[in-house]
Amino acid sequence: MEAERKHRQLTNRLKFYAPYSKQREFHKAGATFSERLFMAGNQLGKTVAGGAEWAMHLTGRYPNWWDGATFDKPPLLWAGSITGESTRDNPQRILVGPPAKEEEWGTGFIPASCMISRTRAMGVPNLLDSIVVRWGGGGDVQAGESVLALKAYEKGREKWQGPTVDGVWFDEEPPEEIYTEGLTRTNNGQRGQFAQQTFTPLLGMSGVVTRFLMPKSDDPGAKYRHVTSMMIDDAEHYTEEERAKIVASYPAHEREARAKGIPTLGSGRIFPISEDEIKVAPFRLPAFWPRIGGLDFGWDHPSAAIELAYDTEADVIYVTKCHRASQQTPAMQAISLKPWGAWLPWAWPRDGRRETLEGAGVSLAKQYKEHGLNMLGTHAQFPDGSVSVEAGLMMMLDRMQTGRFKVFDTLVDWFEEFRIYHRKDGVVVKLKDDVMSATRYAVMALRHSLVNPAELKRVQGANKPSDPLADYRR
Repeated sequence: MEAERKHRQLTNRLKFYAPYSKQREFHKAGATFSERLFMAGNQLGKTVAGGAEWAMHLTGRYPNWWDGATFDKPPLLWAGSITGESTRDNPQRILVGPPAKEEEWGTGFIPASCMISRTRAMGVPNLLDSIVVRWGGGGDVQAGESVLALKAYEKGREKWQGPTVDGVWFDEEPPEEIYTEGLTRTNNGQRGQFAQQTFTPLLGMSGVVTRFLMPKSDDPGAKYRHVTSMMIDDAEHYTEEERAKIVASYPAHEREARAKGIPTLGSGRIFPISEDEIKVAPFRLPAFWPRIGGLDFGWDHPSAAIELAYDTEADVIYVTKCHRASQQTPAMQAISLKPWGAWLPWAWPRDGRRETLEGAGVSLAKQYKEHGLNMLGTHAQFPDGSVSVEAGLMMMLDRMQTGRFKVFDTLVDWFEEFRIYHRKDGVVVKLKDDVMSATRYAVMALRHSLVNPAELKRVQGANKPSDPLADYRR
């Protein structure tokens, strides 16, 4: 009986799939977004998630907890990787079983009982060309046969042309022309466009990564894309000691990509600093620390705001709050920012002097002031009146390198931009840099930071000596 139990587990692996929270997030996004990217470090479970989902679609066996995309009839799906060998050793292995042990085919995520037939590919030992899978929709849905075809990027774009399919899975990052060609094949599928990618971003800010992380403001397809990022800390199958050992084993220049799923930017990265060096857990700020806000105005690209707190004794600045939102008027932005404190001074960019039609010819900075924010009298600048972007960036980098720049580790939007902030051909890439710009403005205007008057008054009052006769005076 024990042997039979193990055999059933091996040949019905899909039934026992229990995703981590990040894998679950990736699956759920499929119900809403037509293009998904699971960007994660090495050996963290991204290919496992992709294979488990594809097996569900191929078999029609969706677990009770499933809240992702579904098919109501047998689909035709594709899966591929860089070469024939990597296609065999990764997506095929996850779906079918060990490629070198044909007797164990059926121990992947596609249950052995659902594998009807398979055809071999030419040129690569044990590589399959296609698999026919028994699909049983359940309920009143009639059972049928779904098909999985396996592809390789190295065969070229022509091999990714052909029939309309219902979904494409790219395991490892594809060239942009392969990705768009594969996505095009799904234009008339059951769900419309439907594609998933699972890879570690070792190619840096490639065309495919940029498509997801830094879409242009006029890109109509951006709202249909979703990115799930997974770091080694999110992998529940490793202990703390194992995580540390794994991270230490990677070359320094690949550490963030392989352990955290952060695109490798090399010399193009503006802040070549590990996140761990600047992250701190949130804490109660001392009342006597002055603070300042930084604003970056936007519409199609987001408006962004941050708050800095300044430890004047240690000369350390802390990013303590962050807000980012698209297509919000100054009035709407002010509603979100005024709770930070009506007294809080705000640094703003030079383009805040321009007038807008929405504001009936009133400058952006003045509009924010009219809605209750304590805007500085002039745009962010250095004491000599200069506004050099490079000088501001170097000031931030110098603080980071010397331990004088810290960020609360709860500020997800801040770190999202920090990871991909980079140069191309020596020029700062002005895409998805809104929070970084807001931070730079606040750093430039740090000398204008103020102490919260109410907090300071409360602390000073608490420190006054008590008067034993106060209750007897009127």
